[in-house]
Amino acid sequence: MDLGAGDRVDRLRHLCRLAMRMLPASGAGLSVVARDSQVSLLAAADPVSQRLEELQFVLGEGPCVDASADRSPVLVADLAGEGLQRWPAYASAVLEAGMCAVFAFPLQIGAAQLGVLDLFRAGAGSLTGAELERALTLADRAVTVLLTDGPDGDEPLGATTELFQAQGMVMVQIGGTLPEAMARIRAYAYARDRRLADVARAIVARELRFERDG
Repeated sequence: MDLGAGDRVDRLRHLCRLAMRMLPASGAGLSVVARDSQVSLLAAADPVSQRLEELQFVLGEGPCVDASADRSPVLVADLAGEGLQRWPAYASAVLEAGMCAVFAFPLQIGAAQLGVLDLFRAGAGSLTGAELERALTLADRAVTVLLTDGPDGDEPLGATTELFQAQGMVMVQIGGTLPEAMARIRAYAYARDRRLADVARAIVARELRFERDG
């Protein structure tokens, strides 16, 4: 499985596309977990996968969030059933996008949690044993790629670094904590149906400012 040359983000984006060829997947995305356990988009196979991946962090729920927290795969073969019960808002959005199943695989080595690989599928149904094995192999390959240039997950991610910078700026603006700042940014993005990266860019550029509550 040769991912070729190029920087880490390009290789992981290629890996997501490879997952769509190797597995019955209609989309794939991979997110990285930074030092403070905040999760931001790293790579996706296509724009739809990118939107579905990022939406989890806007809503604060989804397979990537659970797989990262529990450090174990999250395999939901029927989003219309289990998915809607587990993640009402997120599952509804994914179903609306035409996906009926999702499978999330944590990327970890020892105690280190690096990220999560998400696979989306238009048809409902479980992965076979062989498909599950291939998915785990891809997850292992993603870990190797993440570690190739060092363990600092957020270093090559311009969008991720910008989000963290925006989070710090909003914390000062509202006089609150980092989690409160992220909650405000997520709420703003969700209410206006904007990508987190776009909102963060506007904050850093001082085009958008948050006021203290009250």
